[in-house]
This record gives sequence, C-alpha cells and structure tokens, in this order.
Amino acid sequence: MQTLDALRIRRSVRSFNQKPVAKKDIEQIIDAARFAPTARNVQPFEFIAVTDRASLKKISEFTDNGKFIANCGCSIIVLCQDTKYYLEDGCAATENILIAATDLGLSSCWVAGDKKPYCQDLCNFFNVPPGVKLVSLIALGYTDEPVEPCPKRALNDLLHWQKF
Repeated sequence: MQTLDALRIRRSVRSFNQKPVAKKDIEQIIDAARFAPTARNVQPFEFIAVTDRASLKKISEFTDNGKFIANCGCSIIVLCQDTKYYLEDGCAATENILIAATDLGLSSCWVAGDKKPYCQDLCNFFNVPPGVKLVSLIALGYTDEPVEPCPKRALNDLLHWQKF
C-alpha cells in the first residue's frame, strides 16, 4: 500500500473480533513509530505492547472512552520520557502507528491518554517508571464490521494561500 492511500482509508474502528495480532506485525508497527520526528531528535518514546486478554480488559476498565480495548488483539501504550515536547513527540509516534497498522491491514483507534484522570493508575499497573508519561492508548486488531469512509472537509474549504 502507498502512504497516501493508507492516509485516505484509515478510520477509527471500535469493534474488534479478538483475533490476535501477529508479533511480527506489532514489531513492524513499533518500528514505524520510532521513525516519527521528535524535537531536537530526543526520541523520548517508550512503548508497551499488550496482548494478554486480562490486561486488555484492565486497560478498558481504566479508560472512560476505550471500553472496546477489551476486545482488540493488541493495545499499544505510547509513553514518553517527560521532556519539554513529550506530547508532540508522542503524538507523532501515535500517528505513525495508526498509518502503519492500516498499511498492514489492521484496524485501529487512538484513545486519549495524556492528562486523563486514569493516567497514573494505568502507569502504576504497567510498572511505568517515574518521569515517563502516558501519551496515548491505541487499540489494534481486526474487525468484522464494514469500515465505511467518513466525510472529510473539502481541500478548498480548508486550504488558504498566503493568508487566511
């Protein structure tokens, strides 16, 4: 798949069939994440790949909008060392994960993490050391539901040349 095609067809999916995600696919997705740009090339990323069904259920219980994580094949916990631009760096890595997953034929959904009330409890559960912050949770897996395109604003409605 070409990059622009993956960008166009990627959708947030919240219905998963519990089919496991292959370890090689998870490694390839995280490998893509590590190539995300970072401020001053600090590369503050840390990732936890969670495939254990009980742990996926626990993640879903921590979240307020990620109950579907209990049924996905893998959840990627995106963390960053607490640097000046950890949030921007971690979000860039998160986007790379979403695009790489699409490229490999996986469905995904980005669930908010940073500044949520459950951040510290989730980090404690996964033994995240001090000085490392939760940026996002990502559900990965396979869906049996049709993935429909969602409407997007037209390019000429949002692109401005020279001035707004």
